[in-house]
Amino acid sequence: MVRYRPNVAALIVNSDGNLLICERWTIPGAWQFPQGGVDTGESLEQALYREVREEVGLQAKDYDVVARREGYRYLYPPEARGKKLRKHGNHGQEQTYFLCHLKPGAPQVNVKQKQREFRAYRWIQPIEFDLDWLPPFKRDIYREVMRDFFQVEL
Repeated sequence: MVRYRPNVAALIVNSDGNLLICERWTIPGAWQFPQGGVDTGESLEQALYREVREEVGLQAKDYDVVARREGYRYLYPPEARGKKLRKHGNHGQEQTYFLCHLKPGAPQVNVKQKQREFRAYRWIQPIEFDLDWLPPFKRDIYREVMRDFFQVEL
């Protein structure tokens, strides 16, 4: 039986309609959205607020959650699956995406958090997202997410 780790991801949009993307600390040129696993006993919303705070320094009061969609699944690639199975006990992830509107007066994004998941961030128009920034096993999910939330075909 295939097991999926629950995961949340934040699509944070500013007042200009730009989308926050972050460059992974360990993989230069790999850009993604703030995201992470759901801890035991944590609701999806609690995980969202924690992950956004830990990864980009924004508090729940800094943005409004305006939409959410569940059920985006992917499997880890075969070369990583054994390691991930040992670490989390799952074959892949099932993601819930949250569309978040940044509130006026919100502080600057800060990727220099304790966790150091990201090295940099940018604000882009959704149509500018490049699937080549992602590992191949995640591209179909991002394609679906961009279509579902922004009506953008990548």
